[in-house]
Amino acid sequence: MADVKEKKWLLTDNPAIIFEDNSVGRLKKQTWDASEKEIDEILKEYEIPSDSELGKPGTYIQNTPRAKVIEKRKKNDVVLVPIGCTENHGIHANTGLDTFMVTQILEGVRRYTAKQGREVNLAFPPLNYGGHPYHHLGMPGTVIMPKEVVEETIVYTMRGLWNDGFRKIILVNNHGHLWMLESAIQEFMKRYQLPGIYRVIDWHRAVREFFYPVDRPDSLETHFVHADESETSVGLLLFPGMIDMSVVVDAEPESFLPEGHFDTSVDPYRRPSRWSEGEGHSAIERAATPAGVVGKPSLATARKAKRPIAAILKYLTLVVDEILEAFPPGTVPPVEKVTLRTEEEMVPFLKEPLSPGWKSVDELPIIGGWTKL
Repeated sequence: MADVKEKKWLLTDNPAIIFEDNSVGRLKKQTWDASEKEIDEILKEYEIPSDSELGKPGTYIQNTPRAKVIEKRKKNDVVLVPIGCTENHGIHANTGLDTFMVTQILEGVRRYTAKQGREVNLAFPPLNYGGHPYHHLGMPGTVIMPKEVVEETIVYTMRGLWNDGFRKIILVNNHGHLWMLESAIQEFMKRYQLPGIYRVIDWHRAVREFFYPVDRPDSLETHFVHADESETSVGLLLFPGMIDMSVVVDAEPESFLPEGHFDTSVDPYRRPSRWSEGEGHSAIERAATPAGVVGKPSLATARKAKRPIAAILKYLTLVVDEILEAFPPGTVPPVEKVTLRTEEEMVPFLKEPLSPGWKSVDELPIIGGWTKL
């Protein structure tokens, strides 16, 4: 048998926290080991905290003149798409918390990459009202869209962005409907077979280690669940005016089975099932935690959110950089290695939109068993 190279790991003082010895793991380890002063310096580089930029001209594709959008895309054709929702997050928090969390994180990445001369593109959130798991049913303030609506919205958003030259599409998720977004990406590829880079990043899980309670002053004290210490801390850092700690209420879930089977929000325990992989084993939110909280938001402080936010800012920047290193602006993965189409037939579709000989996805020949356009 051939020798198998042993996987290298980067260890920490906490046996539950280890990182792979690769570019991602080394980045995380550096952020994990950083002093609070160094964390503050990272946040300053990304101008965190800052006011929301949803209404600031020149920050998103939709609030920027097209001439400028095209100019920026030719330097960086990665687009980050924030995915949020409208959901009850307790009487102390705003129902748009998920949306504002992810948009303000991505806005920080945009500001940082702009300073580097390679500004990443941001698209307006396609889902202000998202999909939800069953156990949120019946909660006031939570607006639940059918999964078909969520999936089709994402598919057609990706289709439109691709047609406009954005062929590296990263969905950055901040809500508990991940399986719908995964399904949308798979459907998009089966339906259109368009070369590009497509991914969904559940940002909390991408930096899950930083939500783990450890023995240091800036650490969270409880594991991430919902509308709790973790989410409230992020809100207090990014948009404190939308959080009212004077009315905060703590609450605990009610489970009918011994713990150990289902994990919490960022899978810190490595349990057999994710929280979304079952129902009936615990009481629904309306019955057990009608306040809209699962955990102890009363423990939240902005300080506790700084390291997790620094980690996701650095990681998303690495994602953009490594994509562009592999596939510079205007290029995509090999057509015949990532689709069943031929390189020759895709030539007109991969041209600069509206340039001579360009064809839109509306002219795309359909192949395979998925024929919906």
